[in-house]
Amino acid sequence: MTIPLVVGVDGSEGSLEAVDWAADEAVRHSVPLHLLHARAGDREPSDVISAALERARKRAPTVQLSSEVLHEDAAAALVDNGRNAFALVLGSRGLGDLADMLLGTVSLAVAARADCPVVVVRGAAEHRDGRFGNIVVGVEEGEGSGTALQFALREAHVRSCRLTAVHAWNPSSRALTTRPAPSWYAMEAHRRPPSQVLDDALRGQAKRFRDARVSSRVIEGPARRALLDAVSEADLLVVGARRRQGHPGLQLGLINHALLHHAPCPVAVVPQT
Repeated sequence: MTIPLVVGVDGSEGSLEAVDWAADEAVRHSVPLHLLHARAGDREPSDVISAALERARKRAPTVQLSSEVLHEDAAAALVDNGRNAFALVLGSRGLGDLADMLLGTVSLAVAARADCPVVVVRGAAEHRDGRFGNIVVGVEEGEGSGTALQFALREAHVRSCRLTAVHAWNPSSRALTTRPAPSWYAMEAHRRPPSQVLDDALRGQAKRFRDARVSSRVIEGPARRALLDAVSEADLLVVGARRRQGHPGLQLGLINHALLHHAPCPVAVVPQT
């Protein structure tokens, strides 16, 4: 049985935009789409889930649809469903978020705890509907970006679009995460020029997608700014996240937090395997 793509819905405009994005994604990958509505103490969810199902059905009539209503904490329910999901798709803000919050608390909590890729659907319509024909993936030192790069290559393949791999570096911070690097790691980084770091990562992953149109950009400067500049004309940003050692969840880091709050396009956070 094919595992489904799961989208969280709460009746907000952001969650309905996530339904649209997820429906298109289910078509691209030929996977079922499961709509989940969860809210502790909510006893009137039928209209919310019915409206979302109807929207998904119109958007992707060939996709196998299912739905579920749970009376429990939304973040916990989504994380639990993500243990057997192709990916989790969420809106950037929900009904319960404060007006001045850039990213909803549920979306942030799920992105930090999920076992599968999490896509937070952000940005204006032109960044959500594939109009730019470009996906951007952040590549860091070491092996932390391998799974994210695989995800990005697969997305570029099913969309028949180009992929831009970005590696940012500077003398004070050479990686996309804020996690301190061990001494051997710093020595390896010193031996390899930044362009080689990016070339090595692409060489190891691109064999599965030989038809992919991949370009690379090495940028000297902060990773946050480099990636936000790169996605000014992108349909999707893909970043990796390391797993916490000895604790559940992911190390999103300051840079991933910033991207989830400020990127003008959907952001996919892919756990390192």
